[in-house]
Amino acid sequence: MQIDALAVRLRPRPMAEAADLGVLLVRRHLRSIVRTWGPLYLVFALLALAAVELGGWVPGTLIFCAKPWLDRTLMFVLSRAIFGEDTRWADLWAQRSTVWWRDLLSTLTVARLSPWRSYTQAIGQLEGQRGKARRSRRDQLLRGKRGAAGGMHFVFANAEMVLCLGLLALAFWFAPEGTRSGVWEWARGDSLTNQVAVNALYALVVLVLEPFYVAAGFAMYLNRRVELEAWDVEQEFRRAFA
Repeated sequence: MQIDALAVRLRPRPMAEAADLGVLLVRRHLRSIVRTWGPLYLVFALLALAAVELGGWVPGTLIFCAKPWLDRTLMFVLSRAIFGEDTRWADLWAQRSTVWWRDLLSTLTVARLSPWRSYTQAIGQLEGQRGKARRSRRDQLLRGKRGAAGGMHFVFANAEMVLCLGLLALAFWFAPEGTRSGVWEWARGDSLTNQVAVNALYALVVLVLEPFYVAAGFAMYLNRRVELEAWDVEQEFRRAFA
């Protein structure tokens, strides 16, 4: 990696502060995320919602299980963002075989079960580590940081649940007096309209929250590499002698 080309000023940070850096990265490069990950996610979400007739649980399950695969596009955008590069759909399409299809099986299985997947995602996708080398690298990055990485995952998982419940509660709170019991019964119902609405609500929450989750994990990964490889010192020397 060309450290002197980084557009982010790296220095050792507490892991929570590093996660905040990821949030800032999303804010600054929201346009790239919207025009690349946005269309991909919306198409996938619509296809998932179309499967609602197979069962009310199917769309949400498909989106939940596909998160690690969808996150690969976000990682592609963020990996360019740290060098100050904007990303267009054409850039993603040119790299689609690498971003979408490489390590597909492990992405949908091992990564889905990992409680620190956004923190370790870059090991395979950006560093290109495989097999024993990947496991060794993952253990190195997680050493002493499992709690922070798992805690960040726990926070976002709970934020997702709270947002879903909060949006459902809005319909109940803003319902006219005397109709709230009907809203509650509708929310608990199994009609096609009800199932589509509930699953669409979950898809909306993922659309909003997932970029921040991936960026927080990626920023924590960068912070760990600063600790291990003293990138901040190298940055300063390269600037001083440029």
